[in-house]
Amino acid sequence: MTDFFRTRWRGEVPPDRLFWRDMLIVGTILSIASSALALILLGLKLPLWLVLPVHFLPVPYNIFLTIAVWRTAEKSGGLKAQLMMLGSALWLIATVVV
Repeated sequence: MTDFFRTRWRGEVPPDRLFWRDMLIVGTILSIASSALALILLGLKLPLWLVLPVHFLPVPYNIFLTIAVWRTAEKSGGLKAQLMMLGSALWLIATVVV
């Protein structure tokens, strides 16, 4: 598990895999799942202090992925890298707000 985080932090993962698979697909699925679970808990009339942490549980992971994309994109440079950086920032905002 630590190898997963280490390779992404060091920029040793191809940028396309990091952006498309790790961030957009897996990160989005985790965010949707935690939001769905939070809505279920809210529907069960559980207290808000319990529901909100469930909803925001993937935020540290999403921040990590966004920073990893930026670090990796900075190494590769170019227009594609800049678009990945912009896309990751917009994705992070969307996952935190929604």
